[in-house]
Amino acid sequence: MDLGPMMLYIALVDDAGLFPPTSLHMSEALARHQRDQERASQVLTHRFLCPASRLDGLRREDAPPRRIGLIVDTPEIPPFDDLPVDSVEIRVDALALLPAGGLPPDVRLFVEVPAGKYVADVPKGAALKVRCGGLTAEAFPPAEHLGAFIRFCAEHDIPFKATAGLHHAVRHFDPTLGVDRHGFLNLLLAVCEAVEQRDPVPVLRTTDVGHLVQLARAVSEETAERARALLVSYGSCNTGAPLDDLRTLGLIEEDA
Repeated sequence: MDLGPMMLYIALVDDAGLFPPTSLHMSEALARHQRDQERASQVLTHRFLCPASRLDGLRREDAPPRRIGLIVDTPEIPPFDDLPVDSVEIRVDALALLPAGGLPPDVRLFVEVPAGKYVADVPKGAALKVRCGGLTAEAFPPAEHLGAFIRFCAEHDIPFKATAGLHHAVRHFDPTLGVDRHGFLNLLLAVCEAVEQRDPVPVLRTTDVGHLVQLARAVSEETAERARALLVSYGSCNTGAPLDDLRTLGLIEEDA
């Protein structure tokens, strides 16, 4: 059996419950995270994303997560060697905050860059991060900009992660903001297109659910492996919605 389709979704979703629009309190976010760990879904990374400004609040909780992704939102990077931090995410305009000797070798660096602009000042060996939405229509990059970012990463073999706006599997119109929201399945399949040297934009733009499901089921194991080497994960403030969507589309089993 070709494992490609299932490989696409393994360790895909980081827990961004502290972030908008869910914006859970720390205790609520950690309680949900613990429930997710107990259910042990393969689709979740079981990495808890935490702003640097809330590390002290995290330390005061009784049930710390096993893996933490630190999001730098402070004027300096606070000490974190007492916590299981395995990644640090920082905006490209805040790179001066990084320690002169770099991060510990077991901590991965992700640098957030704009989707539609070339950025040259990224440290060698760093992965990238792209924002796919936010609280305003202007925060959602056009499919052409996101596609150009994906092509750049594929052509230069640069891993990246995504954040914000990817609330559901398939691209859809949000009447509240008056904008099309990118779908995480669209994003995954766009990366597959890029690694096979095809234009990712048409897949990013499509709202044809049947077509996306057909494409997803046809992904080979080799393509899935290459695509997920590029797309490391994406952050979701709702860890249940991605699982529900994939089950509804018939792309994962009930207990995946």
